[in-house]
Order: sequence, then structure tokens, then C-alpha cells
Amino acid sequence: MEFLGHEVETGFSKETNTSYNMFLLVINYMLLFIGSISSSLVSKFYFNHKGDSRWVSTWVQSAGFPLLLLPIYLPFYVFKSTNRKPFTKFTPKMLLLSIVIGFFLGLNNLLISWGNSYLPVSTNSLVLSSQLVFTLITSVIIVKQKITFANLNCVILLTLSSVLLALGSSHDKPNGLTRRNYFIGFFSTIGAGLMFSLYLPLMEKVYGHVYCYSMVVEMQMVMELTATILATLGMIIDSGFYEMKKEAKNVFDLGEKAYWLTVMVNVVTWQFCFMGTAGMVFLTSSLTGGVCMTALMAVNVLGGVIVFKDNFGGIKVVSTLLCIWGFSSYLYGMYNMKKKEEKKEDSIGIEEQQFVA
Repeated sequence: MEFLGHEVETGFSKETNTSYNMFLLVINYMLLFIGSISSSLVSKFYFNHKGDSRWVSTWVQSAGFPLLLLPIYLPFYVFKSTNRKPFTKFTPKMLLLSIVIGFFLGLNNLLISWGNSYLPVSTNSLVLSSQLVFTLITSVIIVKQKITFANLNCVILLTLSSVLLALGSSHDKPNGLTRRNYFIGFFSTIGAGLMFSLYLPLMEKVYGHVYCYSMVVEMQMVMELTATILATLGMIIDSGFYEMKKEAKNVFDLGEKAYWLTVMVNVVTWQFCFMGTAGMVFLTSSLTGGVCMTALMAVNVLGGVIVFKDNFGGIKVVSTLLCIWGFSSYLYGMYNMKKKEEKKEDSIGIEEQQFVA
């Protein structure tokens, strides 16, 4: 946990130690990797075994926010690895921004729940990849993201993947699911992608005024607290907590213990997913975070096929290959850009040495 305590005053920020930067980047991508795959599978597992409450599915996505108290408070009070007290320099403006963004995050969670309740995991994952094209557009508008051949090619390929999936979606409905409900799930997932594409660049904009990684965790906790309050209100209005107890005892076909275990695992895995996303945006950019999330869609597709025996026909094969191709193109573009920056820095260094001589 020591890496969480390297702040501006005594250590880590985006501009300080490169090794810590890379360490945090790897940790956050692992959280995103594990969280994205497991949360999708566990959410679908809940609905597959007769869980039927979309409010419960929404609530578990953010209800694990108290877990974030550990990386917020342990570095200062237990490990003594930082001199910065939790929530220091956490201004009223940051608090207000966190609450507003958390409200939209709660709406996004509800849309994701509707998508998960109706769509197979593989279809849901591939449809969510449509968020990338919107992320590129909003990143250009909000954070002045530069459009390059690599990121444009990646966005086109991943969007084409979603279009192909949509064209073949009528043959992928689970047994007993009406065409109307299928398309409700389909367009709910598209809506979630649209909302998340706004969330990512907004977070990048906000993180431009954040001093350190610990403040990112603190803001994430406030956002998820807000999203949880929204979901809790929905649960109360719709008798969700009563339905939760009823589901556990009488509805969930694997029994009460399995029900509560499913809920608890879902709470934890969604925290991994959201915290990994926030860390990726802080350490890189909103577009890179979106690309990394979308690249995991191919893994989610395979997970749905392996675990739930989802159909994996020709269109999904092509869609998955396009996802992999787009992500590889983006990584190659980032590699070339890094090389050019290094050459430029080396040439500047040589010129400065010659000038001094």
C-alpha cells in the first residue's frame, strides 16, 4: 500500500517518479482487467439464476465505496508512508464536481443493469465498445485531444465491430426474451456507453487540477457515495431491499448463501473496475482509458462464451478480431509517438550541450 502515499509533498504525483508511475499504471490496469471481466460475468450470473432486480444490480455497482477508505486512510495512519492527511486540499469545488459526476455515474449504472438483464455477456460487452467513438469526440471537445491516425484507426475499427454486432443481433436473443426487451437492453447499453464517454474526458479535465493519486481515490469515493445514494433511493421507492430478501430466500435458484455471496463478489469486482478506470484516466488520458476498457471487451466476449455458453458465431468472431486489431493499432501508435518524443528530447539535449561547449 506504500505507493498510495507518495504525494506532491513527499512523493508521488503524475510528474514525480517514473517508476512509481509505471507501478501504479500496472496496478490500475490489473484492477480494470480483473474488475471488468469478473463484474460482467457475476452480474450476468445473478440474472441467469433468476435474480430479477435491476435496482439491486445498480446498487451493487457503487455500494462497495467504503472499501476505498482503506487506500485513503491506511497510508497515513498505519503505514506512515505520507505526510498528507486524507482529504487535505479537497476543496468545496472538488466536492461539488464529485457529487454531480457521481449522480451521472449512478444513472450510467442503471443503464448498464438494464443491458445486463437482457443481453448475453458477449453481446453486451461488444455493444459497450461503441463508447469509444463518443469518447474520442468528447475528448477532442473537452480536453483538446489530438486526433492521430492511430487513435482514429482504432476508433473506426472498434465502432465497426459494434455495427457488425448490431446487424446480426436479431439472431442472438436468449430463449424467452422478446424482441422488444432485447432492444431495450441493446439501446440501454448504447446509452450507458454514451454517458460513460462523457464521464471519462470530464474526469480527465477534473484530474488536471488534482495534486496526487490519493485525491483521485478520495474523489472516486465521493462519486460512488453519490451514486449509491441515488440507487438506494430507487431501492426504497421500488421496495428493492424487501425484494432483495425475498429473492435470496425464495427466488434465487442456487440458494440464499449463494445469493449473498454473488452480491458481495459483485460489490467488490465493481470497485476494482471503477477504481482501475479512474487510475488509468489520471495516469494516462481519457481516450487511453477508453481504449483499454474496450480492448477488454474481447476478453469479456470469450468469458461469456466459456462460462455461459453464449453463441459465438461468425459476426462475433469478426467483431472480436476487429477489437484486437484496433487495440493493437493504438498501442503501436503510442509506441511510435513515444519513440519520436525520445528522439526529440535527445536532439534537444545534444543541441544544449553543443551550445554550452
